[in-house]
Amino acid sequence: MTRAWKLPILLVLCGAVVAAGQFLRGEPGEALISLPLFLLLAGILSPLVFPKPVDAQEAERRSAADGRPIVFWRSGCTYCLRLRLRLGRDARRLHWVDIWRDPTGAAVVRAANDGDETVPTVMVAGRPHVNPDPEWVRGQL
Repeated sequence: MTRAWKLPILLVLCGAVVAAGQFLRGEPGEALISLPLFLLLAGILSPLVFPKPVDAQEAERRSAADGRPIVFWRSGCTYCLRLRLRLGRDARRLHWVDIWRDPTGAAVVRAANDGDETVPTVMVAGRPHVNPDPEWVRGQL
C-alpha cells in the first residue's frame, strides 16, 4: 500500500524544498508557482485520481454479475492515468484493481503478460487486453 504513495510524497517533498529555496533566494512569486505545480503533479499521480479499488476476487465476482470490464492498474503509471482521464465519468463504471495493493491482482496481470506486470491490463469476458484504446474500453461498457 505504501508503494502507491511513494512518488506523490516524493513530489510534495521536492516541491517544498524547491519552493523554500526560491523563497529564501528572495523569489516568493516563483515559490508560489512552483509549490502548487508540484502538488498538482503529486495529486495526479496519486491513487486519489482513480475510483476506489477493489481486490481481484471481488472485481471478478462483480464483473461476472454485471459484465463490466476489470482494469488492473497501479499509481504512477502514465498509461493508466491516460486511460482514466480519457474515460472521464465512465471510469467509475469499471472495476479497478490496484496491483500494488492486491497480490492476487498482480498475479493475474503477470499470468496474462508472460510474467510482466504490464498495466493497464483490461479484462473483458476473461480475456486480457494490454493498454487498450480508451474509446475501445468505453465501447465495452
